[in-house]
This record gives sequence, structure tokens and C-alpha cells, in this order.
Amino acid sequence: MRIIGTLMVRDEVDIVAAMVEHHLAQGLDRLIVTDNASVDGTREVLESYAETGLVELHHDPEHRKQQRDVVTRMARRARTHYRADWVLNLDADEFLVPLDRTLSVRDALERTPLRLNAFTVPVVNLIGPAGWSGSGVSRLVWRDLRSNETLRAIGLHAQPTPNAVHRGESDIVIQQGNHFTSMPSNGQPDPEVSMEVLHLPWRSWTQFERKVVNAGRGYEASPDLKPSPNHHGMADYRRWKEGTLEESYLARSPEPEELLAGERTGEFRRDPWLHQHLTRLLDRALRPTLLAEVLDSEQASEVPEGVGDTALRRQVELGSSASNASRSA
Repeated sequence: MRIIGTLMVRDEVDIVAAMVEHHLAQGLDRLIVTDNASVDGTREVLESYAETGLVELHHDPEHRKQQRDVVTRMARRARTHYRADWVLNLDADEFLVPLDRTLSVRDALERTPLRLNAFTVPVVNLIGPAGWSGSGVSRLVWRDLRSNETLRAIGLHAQPTPNAVHRGESDIVIQQGNHFTSMPSNGQPDPEVSMEVLHLPWRSWTQFERKVVNAGRGYEASPDLKPSPNHHGMADYRRWKEGTLEESYLARSPEPEELLAGERTGEFRRDPWLHQHLTRLLDRALRPTLLAEVLDSEQASEVPEGVGDTALRRQVELGSSASNASRSA
């Protein structure tokens, strides 16, 4: 069985090495990656993985919102060039894994009949206290189980839409966001081999602001795309323009005491599996130095003097303490 992943990425150096290492260790045969003119070191990380022969790297210099076309092209190449049986279209902050952690993605897909054509995989946000920079993998160790109503109260539209996994096909079409494909589904896998995506969308203030600005300017450069008024990326871009994005970031980054209280009410559940898993991967990583940089990236994460308001600085300091406690636990 041939399993191919695709990834379109821009300025995700804090997490991309972990994403690549994880999915190759999970049994993917190859990742087809398009770098969208990154300037933060992402391109250099991907070039190092391309040297292993397990990452096929392409470059797209246009800063528009062309994800649909680029990912569709990669998904089709997965079939026409690599004869993919299953194709996984992922983002840099997404980690696909079976619910049964004793299985790998390859184990699960080998036990999933191709006649299903396509199926959905739930996406779970991993969140935690605020951070200034870094990957957040030792800090973002709570599953966000809040209701959509609760999320809307802090300015978020809803929990994430499930991702789509599909059979390799030469004329597949992937919709913007990787959540829908043109291939009809014939059902879901057996529960024993079900999977989920662990998602780290708000890893730090510097990463979040950069992501919002990149996405917003991409839509501005793509007048043919009409995101809905509730589209989370455009809502955040409006907040950035209004100078309120920092408040929004803090609202979605609960303080440690809020997380502990939320555990009791069922809104949050502590789940350090991803951090532990990536740490264990170091011993067999393709590029252990690059993975170690992701895992260690928060240790020097401090708010520079004169930057950030009092609320941001306070929450970042709390987040740093929580991260250090998690590492030593």
C-alpha cells in the first residue's frame, strides 16, 4: 500500500520539522511539499528533509490564497507519479494519529478498505497558556472540548471542521482548507482503526500574528475568493487591523488555573501524548537536530523588553512556568 501526504506551508519553522518527522515515522511513504516563499527558515528545513529522498519539495512564490489549486495539484501527483492508494492533505500544525495509539497511521489505513473512497477525520485543538514564541508542544497539552457556544463567547466561530482522507485519484479536487474533496464517501472506517488530527493552531503570539497577517493579505490578493463573514482567518485579520488581535490571542490561551478548572467541568482534558511522542522520536529521527530545535524552542522564549502589554507579558510568563513544569513532570 502506498500512502502519500501533501503539505503547503509558509513560515512554520517552529513546528514543520516535527510534522515531517511524525508522519514519516507513522509510515507514510513520502510527503509532497510546496513551500510558499517562506522567509523564516522553513524552506531550509524542508530542503534538508528533501535530501533524504522522502520529501519532494516544490516552490510557489505567489502570495495569494491559492491553497485549493496547489493542494489539488499535489494530491493528483500523489496518484499519477507515486501511485498512492491513500492521500493525506495536511497542514504544518496537524498531526494525524490513530485513536488506538498502539497503531500507526499505516496500520490503520492498511485495515481500511479502499472502497470507502474518502472519509472524515475529526480535528482536535491542543491549547494551553500563552507563549511568546516557540512550538508550544510542551505547553499546549490540553484538548479543547468547549462547546461552540462557549467558543463564540470569546470570539471564535466553532471547533475545527474535520479533515478528509481520500483514495488516490488522478482527477481529485481538494477544496480550500483540505476539509472537503470531490470524491464521494462510502462510509467511515471501523472504530478500531479510527484516527484523529491533533491540531496546534495558536502556538505563540509571534506565530499567530504572522499566520493571521499572511492569511489576510493572501485573501486580499485573491479577489476571486469570497470567504464568509464568519471565516476565522478574516475575522482575525480584521482584529489585527483594529489592534485587538492580541486580546483575541489571550482569550484563546487559557491561564493554568482556568485549564485546571475546565478539566473538572469537562471543557479541557490534559493530554501530553504529542509532546511525549515527539520526544521519543528523537532517537530515530531523520534529522534529530531539527526535531530537537522544535522541542527546545520555548526554553528561551521571553517577551523582549518594551514589547507586549502587561496582560500579554503576564500570561506569557505563566505559560513559560507551565511549560517548564510539564517538561519536568
